[in-house]
Amino acid sequence: MATKNYAGVTVDVNEEGYFTDPGQWTKEVAAEIAKEEGIDLTDKHLEVLDYLRTKFISGEALSIRGINKSGVVDVKTFYQLFPGAPLKKSTKIAGIPKPSSCV
Repeated sequence: MATKNYAGVTVDVNEEGYFTDPGQWTKEVAAEIAKEEGIDLTDKHLEVLDYLRTKFISGEALSIRGINKSGVVDVKTFYQLFPGAPLKKSTKIAGIPKPSSCV
């Protein structure tokens, strides 16, 4: 298992850089991961990240369709907040494993 250091915190990650222990996540760590992804976190980003973490902890599968139905953000805005591969980027920044729906 690999480790990375974000905001002075050493976290356990897999070979793709996704957290293996979501309990190691903080908002400060998220801000540093986001910078690596070329994203400056806003309150809206943090709202989406909190939603993703809540859904993951409750055991629900994450999907773009589910995010669109969440009431937190629509698909267009989700793609604007996390350009390129929004579900991959957002889950990485949220400190949770990559969803099985992502290749």
